[in-house]
Amino acid sequence: MRLVIDQIRGKDVNEALGLLKFSKKHAAKQIEKVLNSAVANAEFKAREGNESIDVDTLYIKTAIVNEGPALRRFMPAAQGRATPIRKRTSHVEIVLEAREGKKR
Repeated sequence: MRLVIDQIRGKDVNEALGLLKFSKKHAAKQIEKVLNSAVANAEFKAREGNESIDVDTLYIKTAIVNEGPALRRFMPAAQGRATPIRKRTSHVEIVLEAREGKKR
């Protein structure tokens, strides 16, 4: 996930969504969902505060991926043994901010 997050950090929201949509990485789908949620949260907070926000001026200020809890599972192995499998999860944090002037 960190490889995909590094590609979109600092970019405009529309540009980042375009990169994620056509990325071949498996993590791009989950990060796209988080980014869409962050945009929806920004719109909701602006509406709650009676402010106006233009989605085209939003950019990704910070994007962090931290390690989440790992599920521990076991798979049978040869001679009656069991090998551990760690199904890893991650915590994704994306912070958006509006640019002052539209960047071209």
